[in-house]
Amino acid sequence: MQIRGRSNLWFLLPIIFNVVGGVIAYFVIKEDDPKKAKNCLYLGLILAAIPVVLVLVPILIGITLLPHFPVPTTNLHYM
Repeated sequence: MQIRGRSNLWFLLPIIFNVVGGVIAYFVIKEDDPKKAKNCLYLGLILAAIPVVLVLVPILIGITLLPHFPVPTTNLHYM
C-alpha cells in the first residue's frame, strides 16, 4: 500500500469541530495517510477534553473545600 501525503489543512477540521471533525477527518484520510488520520482524531479528542477539564476541576475543588468553610448560623440578626 502506497501512502499518499495529505494536506495539513485537514487539522482544521478537528480544531473547528472537535471530536466530530476528528472522526470525519479520520475516516476520510485513513487510507491515504493513517498517521495524520490518527493525529486528527487525537487532536479532536484533546480539544474536546480541555473545556471539560477547565470546568470540572474548579467545581471538584470547590466541592472538596466547601466543608472546610464555617457557615455562620448563630447570631444572625435581621432588621
